Amino acid sequence: MVTVKVLNEFFFSDVLGKPIFDCQGKNVGRVKDMVVRWDGISPRVTGIRFAKDVHSHLDIDQINEWNEKGITLFGKLEEHSLQPLEDDEIYVGKWLLDKQIIDMKGSRLVRVNDLKLTWVSHADNKYMVLMAVDIGARGLFRRLGLEFLLRNIENKLVGWQYIKPLENRTSVLQLTQEKEQLRQLHPADIADIIENMNYKQRADFINSLDSQQAIDALVEMELDAQVEVIRQLDQDLASDILEEMPPDEAADILSELPSDKSQELLNLMESEDAEDVRELMQYEEGTAGAMMTTEFIGLPTTITAEQAINRLRELAPEAETIYYLYVVDDLENLEGVLSLRELIVAQPQTQLWELMHTKIVAAHPEDDEQIVADIFNKYGLLALPVVDEANVILGIITVDDVLDILIPERGRSELLSRFIVHKRGGKGGLEQ
Repeated sequence: MVTVKVLNEFFFSDVLGKPIFDCQGKNVGRVKDMVVRWDGISPRVTGIRFAKDVHSHLDIDQINEWNEKGITLFGKLEEHSLQPLEDDEIYVGKWLLDKQIIDMKGSRLVRVNDLKLTWVSHADNKYMVLMAVDIGARGLFRRLGLEFLLRNIENKLVGWQYIKPLENRTSVLQLTQEKEQLRQLHPADIADIIENMNYKQRADFINSLDSQQAIDALVEMELDAQVEVIRQLDQDLASDILEEMPPDEAADILSELPSDKSQELLNLMESEDAEDVRELMQYEEGTAGAMMTTEFIGLPTTITAEQAINRLRELAPEAETIYYLYVVDDLENLEGVLSLRELIVAQPQTQLWELMHTKIVAAHPEDDEQIVADIFNKYGLLALPVVDEANVILGIITVDDVLDILIPERGRSELLSRFIVHKRGGKGGLEQ
């Protein structure tokens, strides 16, 4: 069994500015920064920057002693003994201190106030590693020489394995581990992180995400932030993201952009996607038409439950929700509705017309948002169809689109509990 022994721990601020002496006791400089090899395994300190020159540093192996008085070298400081910065090395103070990073564990954007380092021994070798970053007030007070004021407050540390810096010195530092950690964050957490970034960071960060992550995060953001992000992105990337977003979300964003910018992005989108968005943009803000999405599942009356389930496997990835399934005729007239639960428990050969509810709660595209909210509130629906005067289904409104309207009247937890009760009840509030 391999044993790693921790010898002593300290903070970056404790050594910053400490004098460096050669073997004869001559002061040859002060600690300006530390060089860390950021290889995704363990950030190991490999050198000390002692002068303003950012192209070379002292190798860590040249250090004989390190204490509260400063650093003593084995020999004299000579030009040929200095080392250049390698591609996988960074000046950790410059790269991390006072910078914003993503705390993967806490799913948030934080600022680095200090760095915690430690000497460890392993297999008769002694080396220094970066253990964590300090994101708390005590770290900031420590750097100001006022830590004694916060002695009773614990250090707020985040282990290096949970951090993702927003700036990368070289492409070598784009670690697979960091990308994997990002994939594990909930889209809402990524959205919160993006909303707390500055103008430049937002665009750079979104470019580092895969397309589906970017879409999922953008959907979770507030409209003003969504608009700002789309403004910043390259037009081709922006149009690709808008194509993959729910049409109602894309329509909301494009409606907030200048008409020429909006038209440019629509022209870059696939024609079918652009047409869906254009249709939604024609509705007045605050109406059911503006709130709805055209991504719903419509099924014919004559197919069986088994056939419907097979159809769902094909269509579900493109739908906004599959809690309710809408039964339509050849002209898209809404004939009935049933819940996913009812479909699953039905006998395989039962036709949909035998399962569907024909007494349907629906909205019209001109209904205002308060009417829509009242319907959701009254019937505990998870989705509401929107039909025209001829009873043709135009789209559906999902519960997340009305929560902001309902929450001032009822607590979110109470409201969601009501939805769950209806959902478990089978009909899910489908009938009046």
